[in-house]
Amino acid sequence: MSKNVLMDRRLCLKATGISLALPLLDSMGWADTAPGKSPQPPVRLGFMYMPHGVIMDQFWPKDAASFLTSPPPALESLRPVLDQCLMMKGIAGVPIAPFNGAPHALELSTWLTATLPDPAKRNEIDIAISADQIAANYVGAFTTLPSLELATMPQTWKENQEGLNEAYYSHCSYRSPTQAVPAETNPRNVLNRLFNAQPQSKSNSQSKQISALDRSMLDIVLGGARELRSTLPASDRRKLDEYLDSVRSVERRIAAIEFRQKEAALEKAGVRSSKRWDTDSPPIEVKIPEGDKRSEYMQVMCDLNVLAFQTDTTRVCTYIGSTPNGVSYPELGFNDQHHSQTHHANEPSKVDKVAKITAFNIAQFAYMVNKMRNLREGDGTLLDNCIMMWGSGLEDGDQHTRANLPFILAGGGGGSLNTGRFLPDTSGNQGDLLTTLLSCAGIPIDRPVGIATKQINEMKRMS
Repeated sequence: MSKNVLMDRRLCLKATGISLALPLLDSMGWADTAPGKSPQPPVRLGFMYMPHGVIMDQFWPKDAASFLTSPPPALESLRPVLDQCLMMKGIAGVPIAPFNGAPHALELSTWLTATLPDPAKRNEIDIAISADQIAANYVGAFTTLPSLELATMPQTWKENQEGLNEAYYSHCSYRSPTQAVPAETNPRNVLNRLFNAQPQSKSNSQSKQISALDRSMLDIVLGGARELRSTLPASDRRKLDEYLDSVRSVERRIAAIEFRQKEAALEKAGVRSSKRWDTDSPPIEVKIPEGDKRSEYMQVMCDLNVLAFQTDTTRVCTYIGSTPNGVSYPELGFNDQHHSQTHHANEPSKVDKVAKITAFNIAQFAYMVNKMRNLREGDGTLLDNCIMMWGSGLEDGDQHTRANLPFILAGGGGGSLNTGRFLPDTSGNQGDLLTTLLSCAGIPIDRPVGIATKQINEMKRMS
């Protein structure tokens, strides 16, 4: 039985003034640079999704030794960048009971939340903040867009497996437990958004108010909150989590104001404050496709993701390559819908089609990360400073299994990821993976993501 936590009036009044401050953290901006050295770029996080799982014997490498030299057919397009990829077999998805009849409603909605919806509120959105939005809450104040959400298909699928809200079928990003983040499907709208959106200005009076706050206190408050969380029942933990999310919203604004003030002061003093380095590659050109060829459409969305990261317009992006129902791939030579072919019962022609669809989607991911590898940034490449994840919310679309979710990680994460490896016997779950990725990106973790119980340290490059 949990203990009651009692707070007197004086403590509450003291805490009211403390909860609005946070010091500007080094990891939120570009680090100071030694003379002659390139600036240390920030780490970006990207997530690209495909539904319905994979044909496992064509996706998983045979063993760790052959990963780089003899990749399986599904990974052939990644061969040029396999040394910057990491694969792990053994990442379990979220167990979906009591929603056993809703595998497709949950494959995407649990992918970045590692959490099940509230079974008592099935027709409402009530799940958890997603990992991409946890990251956006921390780094989003320093870019024009806190995060960028992209999708190939409109998010309008209507179905009610287990009575669940239709938004669960087509959304992976959740700003809060009750608020799904819509994705943009029109490339031109995305391009306009990248270069027309302006950060909100802050008044001088607000800046003066913020600079007068005692910044050292928030670390104490957040540290105490983490300790407090372990003593609370589930309902109170959720209230505390939502409170911490609101605190982060304030701390982002505070840090952004200070960052802009510092930039303005440098410019006034004649010091170059641009985040780009002279040797960095120029921004890529993005051409909007005029036809309806799926590969061209997906590649332009990938280009927009690259451009957004390259120009530091955002540091967090999700791209839903397709949703659980209604998509076909005529350029592969057949018009059958992806979903229908995944229920193949080992019929060779259907297995072959699913394998081709998987290879096609991974090829679009390979197109994006290979482009990042060829763009200079700082002392390395754009890919060196990114963590890109491709994956699916099911292991096998025929049986709806979730024991070994397919994931591919690409990029160095600013030196945090140990790549060029296949780990065939990883022990962990979807929440563990997401928690570890946030940690590698420098995002403070005050609570696990969804069902996480640990970090997967074998992913990391130990210094």
